[in-house]
Amino acid sequence: MACSKFFSGDLPELTNEIIQYFRNDFSTLHSCILVNRLWCRLAIPSLWEDPFSKGYPKNYHFIDIYLHKLNDDDKIKLNEYGINTEVLPSNILFNYSSYIKCLNTYRVRSTIETWAINAMVSNFDAVLKLSSFIFISLIKIFIKNEATLYTFEFRLLYDKDLSSYVCFNSAFQLILQNPNFICNVKNLKIYLNSYSDLSLFMKCFYYNCRSISSLYVHSLIDDPVEKGLSNLINSQQNLKIIHIDCSNNSLKNFQISNCSNTLKSIIFHKTYLEYLGINFNEIFDQLNVLDSIHILYCYSLSSTIIQQIINLTKPFKLRSLFMDRSSILQIDLLILLLQKSGNYLENIGFRSSINNNYKLQAFKLVKIHCNKIKFIDLQGFDDKNIFSALNLIENIQQNLNYLSICLSKFGLYQSDNLSSLILQNLGQILPNRLEYLSLDLKININDLKVFFNNSQCVFIRRFLIREKTHQDSEIILSCIKQYVMKEKRVAYLATDSISIGSNDVEEFKVHGIQVMRYDQLHIQVYDFINELS
Repeated sequence: MACSKFFSGDLPELTNEIIQYFRNDFSTLHSCILVNRLWCRLAIPSLWEDPFSKGYPKNYHFIDIYLHKLNDDDKIKLNEYGINTEVLPSNILFNYSSYIKCLNTYRVRSTIETWAINAMVSNFDAVLKLSSFIFISLIKIFIKNEATLYTFEFRLLYDKDLSSYVCFNSAFQLILQNPNFICNVKNLKIYLNSYSDLSLFMKCFYYNCRSISSLYVHSLIDDPVEKGLSNLINSQQNLKIIHIDCSNNSLKNFQISNCSNTLKSIIFHKTYLEYLGINFNEIFDQLNVLDSIHILYCYSLSSTIIQQIINLTKPFKLRSLFMDRSSILQIDLLILLLQKSGNYLENIGFRSSINNNYKLQAFKLVKIHCNKIKFIDLQGFDDKNIFSALNLIENIQQNLNYLSICLSKFGLYQSDNLSSLILQNLGQILPNRLEYLSLDLKININDLKVFFNNSQCVFIRRFLIREKTHQDSEIILSCIKQYVMKEKRVAYLATDSISIGSNDVEEFKVHGIQVMRYDQLHIQVYDFINELS
C-alpha cells in the first residue's frame, strides 16, 4: 500500500527527497522522468540546474531550448549571425530557463562557442561575436524568467577571452540592475589573471548578495583586487569557508570582523603564505568558531609564521598538511607546528620529491604527535624509511580510513624490493575497514597473495591497485578474482588489469563489485579536502 502511494504521488515530500538524492546522477534522473507526471515535474529542475557542466558526451541541444525564449528582436539578430531561428523549438513543456542554479562563466562561454561551431559558424571572429551575443542573451533570459543562482563561478583564464570583457561587463551591468539573480548565491568562485578588472563584478556581489557561505579565490599572479575582496568578505553575514588557491597576492588589509562568528574553515592551496602579508596571530585569534585549517602544498611557511601560530591564544586547528619538495618545512619548524597542532591533524601527505631522510624524520614526528590521522598519502620510500612508514600506519590504524601508497617514481630494482616489503607487511596492520586503499606498486604475484591472505578480514570500500610495469596483468587479475571477487571484500574496484567494457566487468558486477576507471576512483587531495569543508 505504501509503495503504491509512493509511486502514485501521494507522498510528494518523500518523492522529492529521493529525487534530490539522485541530483548528480543524470541517467537515473532521466529514468525518473518516465515514472509519472509528479516524478517528471520533480526531476526536471534537477536536470536543468547546471546543464553547462555536464560531462561528455555532451548534448548542446539545451541551448536551442533556452533560445526559444528570445524576443523577436534578438531572434532577428541571431538570424543576422547566420543562425536559422526556424529550427529552434516552437514549443516547450517547462520553463527550463528558470531552473538554472549554477553558472560558470567559462563553461557557459566555451559551451556556446562549441554550439556555434556545430551550427556551421566557421570564422573564429564570428564565433566570438556570436558567443558574446548569446551569452548576454542567456543572462537576459535567466533574469527575465526569475532564475536565482546558488553557485556563481567567474573564470577567465585565456587570452582569447580578452575580447570578451565588454560582454562580461555588460552581463554584470544587467546583474546590477537585477540583483535578485544573485542575491541567494551561497558558493562564489573567482579565478583571476593579470588582465582581470573585477571592480564591477565585486560590486555586483558586495552590494547585492549577503548569503555567500563558501568563497573560493584563485589568483595566478599579482592582481589589484585586494580592496574589493576585503569589501566582499566584510559584506557577508554567513561566510563559513574561505579557500585561497595559487596566490602570491598581498591580503594584508583583509578585515574579517564580520565573519568572526561564522567562519569555520580556511583552505590554503599552493599559496605563498608569507607573501599574503597577514599576521596569523592577529587574524586567527579573531575567529571564534574556526574549526579547520588546511595547508596543501603551500610555500614559504617561514619561522615568522610558525612563531605567530605558536603565539596564538586559541588552538590552531590544523586538519590537513600536505607537502612536496617546494613546500616542506624545516624539521625544527615542523616539530613546533606539530607540537601546537598535531592533536588536530587528520590528513597528511608527503610526495616522492621530498628527501627520504626528511621523510624518515617526519614519519617519526607524526607518530609521536598525531594520533587522529584518517587520511595519509605516502609517495616514495627507501630502505631506511620504509619500516618507519609501516610503523606509522600501524600506529594510526584506529582512525585510519584513507590510505594511498605510491612507488611509481623509483627505479625498477628498488621498486621491486620496496614493493615486496609493502605487500608482505601491510595487510596485517590495516584496520578492519577502509573507505579507500590505493596501491601503485611493482607487483610480484606471490607478494600480492601474501597481502590478500594477511588482509582477509579487511573490507575495503574503494580499492585501487596499479601495477607499475603493466606486466603479468592476467595473473594479477586472476589473483584479484580469487581473493577479492569471490570473497566480496570490496565495493568498488579500479585496476589496470581490467578493461572497461570487458566481460570481466560484468563478472565482478555479478558478485556485487563495481569496476570503475582508475581516474574515476582515484582521490585527488585537493578535491578530497574541498569535499570535507
